[in-house]
Amino acid sequence: MIATPLLIIFLLIVFIVLWLFVKTIDDRKWLTLLVSIILTPVIYFYLFYPLLNIFSNYHHEKYFEATAWKEKPTLRFEMSNQIIDKQLFKGKTKSEVQKSLGTSEWYGWDDSIKANSPEKWNYNLGFKPGAFNTQQECLELIFKNDTVVKSHQYQMENLDY
Repeated sequence: MIATPLLIIFLLIVFIVLWLFVKTIDDRKWLTLLVSIILTPVIYFYLFYPLLNIFSNYHHEKYFEATAWKEKPTLRFEMSNQIIDKQLFKGKTKSEVQKSLGTSEWYGWDDSIKANSPEKWNYNLGFKPGAFNTQQECLELIFKNDTVVKSHQYQMENLDY
């Protein structure tokens, strides 16, 4: 077990709460210290940490790999930050993008032509982990003259629930 600042804070809080409670029953401070040392990791790792993971939207991030993109589509969101931040596909042609990402899953809407445009390729990134997350992440690549000029990520409401 690594003593992180959060764990130390939890140890102090549990110690103070237990000291106040045990003080009403018994005056032995060593008993309070022993119980708090035993209960703190249990509370931290089996109560606080799982709740933190459920309600936070933290997720692992990976470098982009074309094979992982194609084989595990539900984990594409782990690679999305690198694609967007570094604009990995900017300046690439449609054939280069299709080789890396596969065929477009759907075309994006273009208001100028009032139809889905073959110049806006969209890919499903899946759902980021977390409680109450109903937003599906999507990646859109916008082409001009057969090359990517922009890529961005957006969220789409899941209608399956």
